Amino acid sequence: MPTSAKLQRLILAVVVLCGWAGCYASGAPQRPPTETGTAVYYSDKMDGRRVFLKGERYNKNALTAATHSRYPMGSMLRVTNLSNGRSVTVRVNDRMSPRSKATIDLSRKAAEEIGMIKSGHAKVKIELVQAK
Repeated sequence: MPTSAKLQRLILAVVVLCGWAGCYASGAPQRPPTETGTAVYYSDKMDGRRVFLKGERYNKNALTAATHSRYPMGSMLRVTNLSNGRSVTVRVNDRMSPRSKATIDLSRKAAEEIGMIKSGHAKVKIELVQAK
């Protein structure tokens, strides 16, 4: 029989996982995770280098992004530049360094789509469109 502390941790883990995964036990509609933060984009010199898993190579002309571990690999995210309202949908195919202060690292093409090439960074809203 689990101890009280183990049981509490187990219950907390289930509640957290159900809340994030969208359990519908309450009958209330669940909204996908949304956050705001800073977007930056990959340097052109990264073009062709391998990214996180599966040996995929970074392609500056693809609509891809790296995030911290909040979003599963392969997820589709809508990234909206809050200064101009432009948005783009990207696929998560890489992980960012834990030391990075940015929220998302976009491919050059995605950065062009939302108009942040000149500044190199932008305040953005990130919405989960489809979890993998």
